[in-house]
Amino acid sequence: MPALNVEFSDRELEDLRQIAKERGTSMKALVREAAAADIARHRALQEGAEAFRRFFASHADEFAAAFPDDEPAHASEGRVA
Repeated sequence: MPALNVEFSDRELEDLRQIAKERGTSMKALVREAAAADIARHRALQEGAEAFRRFFASHADEFAAAFPDDEPAHASEGRVA
């Protein structure tokens, strides 16, 4: 399995040791669990953002009608040729 060397300050390393001890796990397991949780959170945010973009695109006309002040001005408006 591929590995990654990560450097920590002395304070961070001591904090990791203490947390791992309190949780009854190894430092390696603690760091891997934190990284895996962050990866899962990142994926969920990406999926949520994509779902929102699809929803917004499919209801763009409804949003435009409901919030006309939030619609961008056309590129040609307000410009002098």
